[in-house]
Amino acid sequence: MYLDVQDLRNFYYRSTLGRAAQASVRAAMLELWPEAKGQTVAGFGFAVPLLRPYLSDARRVVALMPGPQGVMPWPAGMPNVSVLCEEGSWPLETGHVDKLVVMHGLEATERPTMLLEECFRVLGPGGRALFVVPNRAGLWSRSDRTPFGYGRPYTVGQLEAQLRQHLFLPERLRAALYQPPSAKRFWLRAGPLIEKMGTRLPTVLAGGVFIVEVSKRVQPPRGSAVKDLAKRPIGALDGLAKPAFPVSGRN
Repeated sequence: MYLDVQDLRNFYYRSTLGRAAQASVRAAMLELWPEAKGQTVAGFGFAVPLLRPYLSDARRVVALMPGPQGVMPWPAGMPNVSVLCEEGSWPLETGHVDKLVVMHGLEATERPTMLLEECFRVLGPGGRALFVVPNRAGLWSRSDRTPFGYGRPYTVGQLEAQLRQHLFLPERLRAALYQPPSAKRFWLRAGPLIEKMGTRLPTVLAGGVFIVEVSKRVQPPRGSAVKDLAKRPIGALDGLAKPAFPVSGRN
């Protein structure tokens, strides 16, 4: 279930809680990907709150927004890089993306296989992808006041198993959103301290979202190689050692 793009924009850019969530998830992402100089960066779903740090040095940044969600121009005050697309048909060439960020995409789609196949297609050799999904055991997935309370939440095991089934290899794991999903002033003021303390806890036990970094796993050809050996080696002068026709004793 995709949320409307207007609801997502209002949460992340017009609410104090949304700006706090944006800062928490972005900080965790930048630990994994501090820069993207000269690279092609793409985001799917509503990943624009995380893409801004790469606008200055990336070769290209594109924000892919699914049809059921809708699209908005982004970034504000700069040339637009957002585009409306189908879940399983992105306007990107095969193997040309170096970094891919998926947020409010995997948990929202009703066709995860189609989405993950498209992620695999556009990711280039050596490329990496980040999947940001709600933590099933976290507080944020239980509250419909935020976008993370919609769609299908995951455990770490469920997420990694689904990614492996589609030939992605999990590399690193982070968590974010340790503060409660509350707009009350006390929790908002305490948010930075709670986020700092939360990073010291085991990832699987805390945090409103999981962030999994994956690489493409290229499958080797299946089966075993079989050598087809000749029964008798063929010499280079075979056919010259004996006449091709019998020689008569008469001149």
